[in-house]
Amino acid sequence: MKSTHTRTAVTTATAAAAVLALLGAALPSVTEAGGGPDLSRFYNQRIAWSSCPGEGAPRDLQCGKVTVPIDYARPEAGTVDVAMTRYRASAGSRGSVLLNFGGPGGAGVPELAAGGKDFLHLTNAYDVVTFDPRGVGQSSPISCGQRAAGDTDADDTVIDVTNPRAALTQIRKTADQCAKHSGPLLPHMGTVDVARDLDVMRQALGDKKLNYLGFSYGTRLGAVYAAQFPGKVGRMVLDGVDTLTESLAEQGLVGAQGQQTALEGFLDSCIKHLLCPFGSDARSAREQVVQLVARLDKQPASTPLGQPFTGQDLVAGISELLFSKRMWPMLEQGLSQLMEQGDPSGIMYYSGLSISAPSVHRANGGIVAPNDVPVDNMTAALMAVNCADDPDRPSADRITKDITRLRGQYDEASPVFGRYRLTQVLTCYGRPKGTDFIREKVKNVHSAKMLLVGTRGDPATPYRWTLETAKRLGPSAVVLDNRGEGHTGYTTSQCVHRKVDSFLLYGSLPADGSSCGPDTAG
Repeated sequence: MKSTHTRTAVTTATAAAAVLALLGAALPSVTEAGGGPDLSRFYNQRIAWSSCPGEGAPRDLQCGKVTVPIDYARPEAGTVDVAMTRYRASAGSRGSVLLNFGGPGGAGVPELAAGGKDFLHLTNAYDVVTFDPRGVGQSSPISCGQRAAGDTDADDTVIDVTNPRAALTQIRKTADQCAKHSGPLLPHMGTVDVARDLDVMRQALGDKKLNYLGFSYGTRLGAVYAAQFPGKVGRMVLDGVDTLTESLAEQGLVGAQGQQTALEGFLDSCIKHLLCPFGSDARSAREQVVQLVARLDKQPASTPLGQPFTGQDLVAGISELLFSKRMWPMLEQGLSQLMEQGDPSGIMYYSGLSISAPSVHRANGGIVAPNDVPVDNMTAALMAVNCADDPDRPSADRITKDITRLRGQYDEASPVFGRYRLTQVLTCYGRPKGTDFIREKVKNVHSAKMLLVGTRGDPATPYRWTLETAKRLGPSAVVLDNRGEGHTGYTTSQCVHRKVDSFLLYGSLPADGSSCGPDTAG
């Protein structure tokens, strides 16, 4: 559901059973691996690596790209360049290990540049490689043209779920804007297409098998790849395992419940500090958060560039900052700044807004500069991928009929995150139906063994999803039970880190069902 070890987007697989939908993409055109049109020109390319441009890039980080078809069924219809980056192996390389940090909508290139130290041990044997998926970051980023600097029309940013018909009209308007600003790539943003891109990258890197470490949404991507290319799976690790089967409405409830639990944990910690903006009483602190969200929805704060900062923007920012206890001090400081000074800038970056003015985006299939990535790219891509991956498209009548019941369930799950999650559940309304490939075909995978890491206290991807996905994937799945807290385990648990590295570096798999204790160093 969420990113990984830092701030990447939430899987936000929150939308509809007999009722909902999410934003963005048409049914992906998927040809079976090894069949269909001639893709040799894509599979015959090699990556030209060079120093990464721009100030502040690590000296030993290299950048490159691969070119992939927008539509694998019609490769002549256009291409897109996928931005890549790597740390080279420190000694002799046995190939590459490819990382996906989560999302969907999360850009890998800046993640590896900022957090590469967590993965440098893998350079003892591998080139450590990541990428900005199609439509994300520098890889022809899509946009819905929203929330530009100076846009003060807050009414267009807060969806009123108490008025379903008006909400759906607003959502359809947003969908039209997404199509207008994103161009021909939008219908081909789904995980099925990104998994095809992974295989092109594997070949371009010169690897016979894909060695892979995926977090959160990256576990969905890894599972889809294994279903499409079972014979190409090398050493694959899925950490923070996503569901492959639950409806988006069910996933949304899980997300709301997990985030509410994480928020209460944060507040219990905050009130022990002298400078906590909520005082020293836990019940009062929880009530103050609910009141703050409601107040900002009615009267948004203003950002440094004049953008409205609503209560739902605050909830989005809190969501990001709850995923790791290492980020709790930033959340406490940002909330203090907002409550005491009316300044949301400490949280707005994590809400999907930007302090800098957005650039004009002109997608042409090529790599764009980091400063030219639209400010709403992460959100636009998240919705586009989730919609492309979900086949449910209930009618307006069905949504209107069920929305009251869903509102009650979501509000009960979380008085803070319920509305935010329910709004996300609606955002596929009016979009082309997504693929049923993931629900129908990603199962009983006959590949090399894959290591699935599930964390007991994960607020985004509950441990039961690890067990359910492992059962669905079949005998190839090996489960590691991380009895800790937070979203994913590799960067927070030394035990998980060691066991994952042992598998990726030496092929040493832990026994299925083995565990790591909380906060263990051994």
